[in-house]
This record gives sequence, structure tokens and C-alpha cells, in this order.
Amino acid sequence: MGQQGIWVLGGYQSDFARNLTREGVEIDGLTAEVVRETLADARVRATDIGTVHVGNAFGQLFTGQGHLGAMPATVDEDLWGLPAARHEAACASGSIAILAAMAELEAGRYDTALVVGVELERTVPGDTAAQHLGAASWVGHEGSPKYVWPQGFSDVADEYDRRYGLDDQHLHAFAALAMRNATDNPNAQTRGWHFGEASFSDDDDVNPVVAGRTRRTDCSQVTDGGAGVVLATDGWVRDHPEAVAGGRAARITGWGHRTVGLALDRKFQRSKDDTHVMPHVRDAFADALRRAGLAEVDDLSAVEVHDCFTASGYLAIDHTGITAPGESWKAIESGDIERTGRVPVNPGGGLIGGGHPVGATGVRMAVDALRQVTGTAGATQVDGARRVGTLNIGGSTATTCSLVLEGPPS
Repeated sequence: MGQQGIWVLGGYQSDFARNLTREGVEIDGLTAEVVRETLADARVRATDIGTVHVGNAFGQLFTGQGHLGAMPATVDEDLWGLPAARHEAACASGSIAILAAMAELEAGRYDTALVVGVELERTVPGDTAAQHLGAASWVGHEGSPKYVWPQGFSDVADEYDRRYGLDDQHLHAFAALAMRNATDNPNAQTRGWHFGEASFSDDDDVNPVVAGRTRRTDCSQVTDGGAGVVLATDGWVRDHPEAVAGGRAARITGWGHRTVGLALDRKFQRSKDDTHVMPHVRDAFADALRRAGLAEVDDLSAVEVHDCFTASGYLAIDHTGITAPGESWKAIESGDIERTGRVPVNPGGGLIGGGHPVGATGVRMAVDALRQVTGTAGATQVDGARRVGTLNIGGSTATTCSLVLEGPPS
């Protein structure tokens, strides 16, 4: 089934550099901000919305608050009585919320949808946050209880090394690019951070090991933040042409969604005879391209990929087809993934530079893609961007989602 006919009317991202807990802002306050500003950007009213979907991964662990599907109506009574649901798929929760909203619109149940992704993670010390985030692994069956994901993606890097060879300098270069891109992003968590050359090196004092071969700047951030989009059908847009006036809306023309088991080692075992380390990730992205009627990644103007660690960003390069399997390093050395390169990757800094409020990340990717294809990305704009893909993963790639957004006709 094709994915024609769904519009993104507008979107919003909060400032990921804010420590909302320190400000005294709770999950209701964050949700209220995202709902209000998303509707304003889309130029629609809450009473125009037909259904609501919320992406959130770890609400109970970080805040004690569950039942977040009801939070938008709690903070905006014009949403009272609408169908709403929360979606959890670890770091892919936001994309799953988008896909669920799209499915309802395609089925004809509703004409418009509000999708909100929210996460508070700075409510606890860093070590506790790392343990909470480990809930997206196969708990009790794999990983260190303290640093599940730094070790897990160190294991991904080790698997690359076994199959193809991997120089950690290429991982460091990926991190440096993420931080450079983030300096131009007014919502990026690290935009005001300062780094020296040793920050992206094997210097144990400046860039210490967190777990395995994962070092400090190989990691995405612990982040408070939210993002939102408003979706609408072709039929609704035909009846409300003012909603897409001025070229500020985009269409979702492709999607992909694959889910595999939780265990990381089993993924490696099942792919041992495949060309790619994570073939289901490759297939999810290829599904999105195919549904969008595109032949290859070079038909896109940019890609938003899930660099929760440099190893996952490295994996995304060859799994999206920017390079052949195991040759991601070539795109890093050649500059192909720079903002001015052949296929720019994360022009706003991605997760490493931009921040990673887990349940909001998939929605944030869609917002960044919307900005790019409508020419409203400011200093992070890729010249002439027309189509942008997203690659959002949950856990050790157990859930993988992709979208293709296309801008208005020129």
C-alpha cells in the first residue's frame, strides 16, 4: 500500500538545551508548550484536530507519570473528548506515534492528527538515567545494568571491526561533524558547548571511555524536550487550502517499519551471512524509498539518522546506501555526509549534537525534515532540499522506522 496523501502542516521543537526539571517544568508543562506551539506553527486550532497520538518511552521511570495519551487534553481542553493514545517503542516511540496517526488518517477514521513526542530525562542523576534507559534492552538477559547502551553500541562497533575493519578515528570524526552542525541549530543541546581537538580522540583524560570502545563524545545526550507535528489528509487539505498556503507544508510520501527481537547478539547471529550488520534496518529504509517511488538514497536531499552513538550513526551511513556495506568511513573521509556534501546527514546535529529526548526524537526528525524541504531550516538549511528521509531506531535497532518527506511543488 502506498503512502500518498498525508500532509505535515507544521511542527515544533522545544529548546533541547533547557533543563526543565531545574526550571520547575513538569511533563504537563512540556506537553502544553509542544501542543500550543505545534498547533500555532501548523496554523490550525485544537478544534480542527480529529485524533491525538503521543510518543513517550520512559514517562513512569523518569517522572512517575503514566497514561500520557490523556495529557494533551489535560493541558488543552479543546482536545477534550478526542481519541488519544500513548506509544512506546524506546527511541522510536515518536515515529511509531506518527505511523499510528497516519494509519488512522489513511483508514478514513479522521482527517487530521496531532502527534506529540515528549520526554523528561534530567529528573535524576546521570547514572540513574542510564539505568532507566536500559529498560529498552532485554532486561536481565543482556548488558551491564549500569551502562547498557554505551556497551551495546560498542559491541556494534566491534562487530563492524570483525566484519570489515573499523578505525575509531572515523567514529570520532562523525562526532565532530555532529557537534559542528549543532552550533548552527538554535534548539540544539550542545550549541554552546566548546571542544578541543582532543575532544574527538582517544585521549583518556579529555575524552574518557564510558564503556568498551564508546567514549564521552561518542554518546548522545541526556535531554529534556518535546516535538510535535500536525498531519492531515489530501481531502482535508483540499477543503482547507489556506493550511498549505505559502509552501510551508510537506507530504509524507514513503514509510518503513520493521521490528525484530530484543537481543543484540541474536541480531548479529542472524545477519552473519548477510551483506549488512542489521539487514532489517537496511530494509526499513529501503521500504520508505520504495514507497516514495525513489530508487536510491541519492534521490534524497538529506537524511536524518539515529546517532544515539557514533556506532549507530556509522551504521546508518552504509545501511541507507550512502556507501557499500562496511565502507561508511569513505563517506566520512570524502565529506559526502557534510551539510554541503552528496547526501548530508543530520545537518542540525542529530542526537549527538542536537539532543535525544527519547520519546520525542522520531517526531523531531520529522520536524527537521519538514523545515528542510520547505526551506525554513535557517542556518542548518541544505541548499535546494526537496526530499528528506529519516531513520529512527529503538533499542539495539529492535524497532526501526523511516519516513520520506517531500516539499511543495517548486
